[in-house]
Amino acid sequence: MDQRIINLFDEYTHAPLSRKEFLERLTKLVGSTALAATALAALEPGYAQAATIDTTADDLLTETVTWPGAAGVTMKGYLAQPKKKKKRGAVVVIHENRGLTPHIQDVTRRVAQAGYLALGVDALSEFGGTPANEDEGRQLIGKLDADKTLQNYLAALAYLRARPDCNGRTGCVGFCWGGAMANKLATHDPKLDAAVAYYGTQPKAEDVPNIKARLLLHYAGLDERVNAGIPAYEAALKAANIPYQLYVYEGVNHAFNNDTSPARYNAAAAQLAWQRTLELFKKQLG
Repeated sequence: MDQRIINLFDEYTHAPLSRKEFLERLTKLVGSTALAATALAALEPGYAQAATIDTTADDLLTETVTWPGAAGVTMKGYLAQPKKKKKRGAVVVIHENRGLTPHIQDVTRRVAQAGYLALGVDALSEFGGTPANEDEGRQLIGKLDADKTLQNYLAALAYLRARPDCNGRTGCVGFCWGGAMANKLATHDPKLDAAVAYYGTQPKAEDVPNIKARLLLHYAGLDERVNAGIPAYEAALKAANIPYQLYVYEGVNHAFNNDTSPARYNAAAAQLAWQRTLELFKKQLG
């Protein structure tokens, strides 16, 4: 697909660009409404194909759980874990900027199938939960208070540590908006053992010395918007002697891990990044 189309879609999903304006510009770019519809089908997630791990998998237990969040908010999440009872490392799975979608629920099951207690947090809990319409989800994400949202995710980590089936070790993995949150959690939770950020914007440089977790940072080579912050982040990490691994996957786009978006998904990069993610979790979480 023409990179200009993917860049336009990235602008639409990460900037205040209305759907009407996006479709008008897309149609002008490709030449017709029919071609625009074809491009859009390849760009927007197809959640019918989201479940790589069946929701009724015999080896997993899944449930909806709640915990107290900030300012009286009751937070909701999708919890998945192997059926075999034992104490496990726990992982908070942090969604993209549209909420706890079927894709992120599937990623939560992937983490659980790898042997962990996995919690997909719904950051939109205070609005009643993630809506089915992605545009509505993005609009609601923009209404979240940043400090309160951070506290809600810190509370999710505390909730996991207090569970009897957790071994006390915790990590997080986030994508896009969630990648930025994973970076932020690393700077604000000294008990965090591992943080994995997929194409997430970087934290404030002055917060970097607070990091105690092992960091794994995945970036897409074509993602100029997010990658602009890499040099300053690396400089801050090195100055503070923070252990980290950083990988730039050349020739791939932002959201390369999202296998429900065929125009941006890259199987080779996604598989390699996931392998590295699980290797870190095995080392840090047991």
